Amino acid sequence: MDQLILQFFNVEVMAKAWPLLLRGLGMTALLCLAVIPLGLLGGLLAALASTSQSRWLRWPTVALIDLFRALPPLVLLIFVYSGLPFTGLQLPPFLAVVIAFLLNNSAYYGEIIRAGLISVPAGQSEAARSTGLTQSQTLIHVVLPQALRNVLPDLISNSVEVVKMTSLASVVSLAELLYSADMARSVTYNASPITLAALIYLILLWPVVRLMSRFQRKIAI
Repeated sequence: MDQLILQFFNVEVMAKAWPLLLRGLGMTALLCLAVIPLGLLGGLLAALASTSQSRWLRWPTVALIDLFRALPPLVLLIFVYSGLPFTGLQLPPFLAVVIAFLLNNSAYYGEIIRAGLISVPAGQSEAARSTGLTQSQTLIHVVLPQALRNVLPDLISNSVEVVKMTSLASVVSLAELLYSADMARSVTYNASPITLAALIYLILLWPVVRLMSRFQRKIAI
């Protein structure tokens, strides 16, 4: 037990690694600030296109959503970072991570929002149009607010997954939280920085998970 504590819960090593992990946490936050809002916007556009009356717009969008949902985000990241240079396009690690995660999460957000749009009864749109609202006004002021409310727990849950997914950026040597912890581990020959990184993830995400559970129960009631 003493060896376990010394190797994984060494407070002295954690204290030395803390400044490095703090910088990594900043990069993780920056990734989330880029990927989540852009992913939501991309998901909204994908959801609208996948529910369009035009099959020429709907079918390719559905195919792309299925493609990027089926591809593991790590494979997509490696392809963007290591594959695109063969086409003459060399991306910096941060931009490659943002693009790969954006494609993946836009597909997931799009499918979630599409489910929300479908869940709104058609009578809501008909009633809104009968009051003189245009199709776009009906979508913005009537359909979309109800759709987002219906799927808000799923949107939050996917956003939590995005935060955890940022750890994959360590594969392309982007100094996010996990990469910084692994660098500290390699220097100290001690796994305590990895434990500290896990604790940081837990402290950040556990309140969100609990709030999401309460919100789901509230909606159910």
